Amino acid sequence: MAIREIVLYPEARDVLTTKCTPVEEVDEETKQFVDDLIETMYHANGVGLAAPQVGVTKRVTVIDVSDRESDEREVFVLINPEIVEREGKLTWEEGCLSFPGLYGDVDRAAKVKVRALDREGEEYEIEGEGLLAVALQHEIDHLDGVLFIERMSRLKRRMALKEYKKIRARLAEEAEKEGEDEAAQ
Repeated sequence: MAIREIVLYPEARDVLTTKCTPVEEVDEETKQFVDDLIETMYHANGVGLAAPQVGVTKRVTVIDVSDRESDEREVFVLINPEIVEREGKLTWEEGCLSFPGLYGDVDRAAKVKVRALDREGEEYEIEGEGLLAVALQHEIDHLDGVLFIERMSRLKRRMALKEYKKIRARLAEEAEKEGEDEAAQ
């Protein structure tokens, strides 16, 4: 397994907004990629990670909404996922590993049913409510080239992008200071 670099918006806008291609065969390479996604997701403290977030335009995503304090982990591997049922509505404050530090309210279905292939290439269905429903929709959006900010109203999106620009400037400043501190040692 390997930790992959998570690509960030806006530098990786092209890959993040590309509709991903289906996986033709779940082979050893695909399984290794799934393992890398899982390790990368945990390393970044995320609840989900989609292939385009590491620069790969394949329909693969992983999700784990279990309590990080618990030893019990439940990772869902979704290859070629599709939402087959939606029910209700909820608003959830979402974040995204490709938009570090940015959060915003997004309207989603309260409950979804998704059909996908697992790590072994076997078809299964998963139903989710609450955080799991949000994560399923968020990650499948990534595979469709849709970013969570695009689910916001124009005004909220404009405000969020303005805030994100400030966040990125602050992060760059902190990284530069950290580099200077390391060079001084």
